[in-house]
Amino acid sequence: MESYSTEAFPVSTRAAAWSKLYSQQLNRVNFTPADRHEFAARLSLSHFGPIQLASIAANRSHIERTRNHIRPGAPRLYSFLMQARGNSVLDHCGHQAQLDQGDFVLCDSAAPHSFTLGDNSMIIMLRVDAGLIKKHLPTPERFCGLKLDHEVGLTAVMSSMLENLNTQVQNGFHSVHDGRFARHVLEMLSTAYAMGFDEQPEGSAVMLGRQSEVIRYIEDHLRDPELTPARVAEGLRISPRYLRTLFASRGEKASSYIVRRRLEECGKQLRNPAWAGHTLTEIAFAWGFNSAAHFTRTFHEHFGMAPRDYRRTGSN
Repeated sequence: MESYSTEAFPVSTRAAAWSKLYSQQLNRVNFTPADRHEFAARLSLSHFGPIQLASIAANRSHIERTRNHIRPGAPRLYSFLMQARGNSVLDHCGHQAQLDQGDFVLCDSAAPHSFTLGDNSMIIMLRVDAGLIKKHLPTPERFCGLKLDHEVGLTAVMSSMLENLNTQVQNGFHSVHDGRFARHVLEMLSTAYAMGFDEQPEGSAVMLGRQSEVIRYIEDHLRDPELTPARVAEGLRISPRYLRTLFASRGEKASSYIVRRRLEECGKQLRNPAWAGHTLTEIAFAWGFNSAAHFTRTFHEHFGMAPRDYRRTGSN
């Protein structure tokens, strides 16, 4: 576990130093304390399987993430924020969430946000890769910026579990079963969100379950160049029309999802030093593309730059 404190910085430069540290360790932001002379904060970071667990304690401050902070092609992460102490206000994706102790809100790193921490606030954060969260919560963008009240459904149970998990991890807890437990936590959080926001829980639960099956099937076969929406429908024994219905609620076609996920994985490997000796075509074909020209064109459309330039900027 890594721990940081404002006590490590002189008062005169503390605010600027903390803003820089926060941006390096979490998201690029402007972190502005209400009182620079009395400002105090602590940040703890650890990994629990595929999840990054963070806890932030600070007195009154304002955190601003603008579009200028969001780098094209940066990994997309979703963060479950739980108000462990105090209160705060998050403006995100057209919504305003006023958080009290035990409340949750979901935040997308690919979208701007404004976050105001009240006095003596503490936030526990679970940061999850977009590809992983969508295996459990197929449409996370639907919930971004919306408060999940601590009095609704399973929220209180999840709040208590997350506080206990954070305490255990800070005390050095580690297990060979971290990854398995992390997936259970994500599944329970996803269920809490489905229960907290669904107006028709039974029908929506079935829909969410089928969406999860589809996403898992696609992720498991993403490297297969023969993977198409028709192949997905056939593999899951559902009709192509029903597959289109499942994806309609996500605002994305199945074919677009397949291409996007392949591009995201290619982007990771282009900036992974372990793949430095592999050509662009080798990486593209390893993730199911069968045309170098098609890969280059779609990559540029998605990331805003050519694959070669993307790899070069990542190595700088």
